Amino acid sequence: MKYMNRLFVLCCLLLSSGLTLVVSAQNADAPKPSAVNQTEARKAPDWVNSGIMYQINLRAFTKEGTLKAAEAKLPDLAKLGITIVYFCPMFTADDDMRQEFWSPRQKKSGMNSPRNPYRMKDYFSVDPEYGTADDLVKFVQTAKTLNIKVLLDLVYLHCGPAAVFIKDHPDFVKRDKDGNAVNAAWAFPALNFDNPELREYLYGNMEFLLKKFDVDGFRCDVGDGIPLDFWVEGRKRIDKIKPNLAMLNEGSKPDAQNFAFDMNYGFPIYPAIKNVMDGKNPVSHLAEAKKTQLNRQPKGGRFIHYIDNHDITNDDYEKRREHHWGKDGVEAALVACFTFDGIPLLYNGQEIADKQRHSIFGNLAIDWSKANTEEAKSRFEFCQKLIQLRKKHPALQAAGSITFTKNSKPDMVLSFERKLDNEKILVVINLRNEPVAVDVESEITPTAVLFEKGKQIKHLSFELPSYGWYIGK
Repeated sequence: MKYMNRLFVLCCLLLSSGLTLVVSAQNADAPKPSAVNQTEARKAPDWVNSGIMYQINLRAFTKEGTLKAAEAKLPDLAKLGITIVYFCPMFTADDDMRQEFWSPRQKKSGMNSPRNPYRMKDYFSVDPEYGTADDLVKFVQTAKTLNIKVLLDLVYLHCGPAAVFIKDHPDFVKRDKDGNAVNAAWAFPALNFDNPELREYLYGNMEFLLKKFDVDGFRCDVGDGIPLDFWVEGRKRIDKIKPNLAMLNEGSKPDAQNFAFDMNYGFPIYPAIKNVMDGKNPVSHLAEAKKTQLNRQPKGGRFIHYIDNHDITNDDYEKRREHHWGKDGVEAALVACFTFDGIPLLYNGQEIADKQRHSIFGNLAIDWSKANTEEAKSRFEFCQKLIQLRKKHPALQAAGSITFTKNSKPDMVLSFERKLDNEKILVVINLRNEPVAVDVESEITPTAVLFEKGKQIKHLSFELPSYGWYIGK
């Protein structure tokens, strides 16, 4: 399923629960704070606030597609500066060949594989395709020696039609009046959260994964589609096992971060970035989308920001961003993701400007032999620079505030301030493929350049090349 269809489903789930997801607002005064905006997000571990996240799709990350091969590349991620790794699901996928239980994207991929990692057969066993439980234990241990946290993906909205628990517990999935399984989105049987025994089974799974593998938390697939009270209770239980863990919600529910989650996905910021970069909307559209997001979330809420992930580029639906925006455009968009509030995410090979087709349905791997090309080395150094900048300056991390400022070219330029304690940083980014001279209104008088592709020609006046930027304090 295309990424936008997935976002549509998430939006429908929000609407069905009586909540509103506002994608953008053309008027700066239009977004009104919600009641949740008057509450406080739960306190997150420091490693979340300062984190740099990297998503691994094992089938694309290495040609072997295994945990052992991924472990061998951990030093490269540490060199890049990554502090958090999250995996696409690696537990046993359903091998049922009946295509009425395959997702549309699964069929369209052409892989003819029933083994969709987001269609679970057994939540408690590592899929032999990727290795063994011991391989995962060793991966986590190696990651810890490199100061990298590890998150596993929980897929609890649905399961496969041959899930191991269905025979003994048929009521673990939703049933119609005739006793037939009811499918959730993507043609997979829906788990029945009205059943207390199903909830206990899944709580047991969360506890098992923490105890067995010593991971640092979870990314929760389509978290908004699952009752929030399930996540609240689950969080209470796993906090007793490992208090400093983190949970990432693939969703935007405004109250998700009050009690259960430490991070939400950056919906609707990716679509706003995409529409701006594709030339469909002025750059001011992105600023308004961000303001709306902040007004609909609790104070101190955290988001992950990205321009690529396994939903966006798999199976050539949109291709890697490099094909659409080019090297300079991608880097300008990454500057925005790394200087926004929240936690930036890089996906599978993005740090070497990978252009390969990826799939979660088969092994289409990154060509790491290209990591020594000038283009790849340039991108790696660029990402390193952004990561080092964010680590060095707490105002650029999740706890820093963000305030959008007026500028003389709102159709082309994004400008905002980041502040934390006594540190104040001004960010100005040209998100258009043409040079621009722009004046910015800001209380910050930058005297030190932190990172620039362009220049400040006089006080708060900038000359920026195509896709250029200025970051100063």
